Amino acid sequence: MSTPDDLPVEVEDFLLSLRVERGRSANTLKAYTTDLRTYVSWLDERGLAIAEVDEAALTAYVNDLRAGDRAPSSVKRMLVSVRGLHRFLAEESEGVPDPAADLEVPKSPKGLPKALSEAEVEQLLASVTGTDPIARRDRAVLEVLYGTGARIGELSGMSLSDLDLDAGLVRLFGKGAKERIVPLGSHALRALVDWLGPQGRPLLEPERWKRRDDADAVFLNQRGGRLQRQGAWLVVRKAGDEVGLGGRLTPHVLRHSCATHMLDHGADIRTVQELLGHASISTTQVYTLVSGERLQSVYRSAHPRASAG
Repeated sequence: MSTPDDLPVEVEDFLLSLRVERGRSANTLKAYTTDLRTYVSWLDERGLAIAEVDEAALTAYVNDLRAGDRAPSSVKRMLVSVRGLHRFLAEESEGVPDPAADLEVPKSPKGLPKALSEAEVEQLLASVTGTDPIARRDRAVLEVLYGTGARIGELSGMSLSDLDLDAGLVRLFGKGAKERIVPLGSHALRALVDWLGPQGRPLLEPERWKRRDDADAVFLNQRGGRLQRQGAWLVVRKAGDEVGLGGRLTPHVLRHSCATHMLDHGADIRTVQELLGHASISTTQVYTLVSGERLQSVYRSAHPRASAG
């Protein structure tokens, strides 16, 4: 049996293979070591050696982890470590069964960012009040992110040829270079026209473009290059700090707020799916589950026994 400061040779061999053969980082190895130390201690308390573990013992271990106060993500990580250990031992020794072969690792619940209220969005979008090129750009960035539900990478990748201002449309390239055409709301369109006008983008254009890609970019940084993801992210964070949203505000929260507010105002989920560029409707549902206000409203108006009287 192992002591608190010692690990069985099987575990040491597994950790060595992770470091030498698979090149895992020091932080990953530390996490595996901590998780497996917990597992070994649990086995020791029950008088079990690693070679004696069967499916029943693993089931009991899983139940004990779930019964504790650990976060679901921690339980998942710990079980991944245990499953990896037993798979390694089965592969290294012919004829040794893998008791964790059918061990199901629970899925971590998908984190849902809290959507901003419509009043918070209005406050945010009204916070950029300057008339210099950077202020015009930042207003357009915020209006486009909220107005279209675009991902931050889609916004930074926008080129002038992707815009049809007369029709009020923008072409976005999402994950896997999938293309979609998205309407620009009146506020986003107006902010873009202002940014692309004489007192906006032209004043940030350099005398000579460093790259062709920069010349085609919708949004520029102060040096006249394409505004990258990090730069656009900082635009959002700065505006959030100005109105007291702090760490609550990210580009993804604006995307989530766009979807949630559309549903609150009666948009069909399929329409929102198209707007956000989701391949599966189930992905869109993750964004919209928090729209409880809409759920309550529809329920009260549609169910015959929802209201009193």
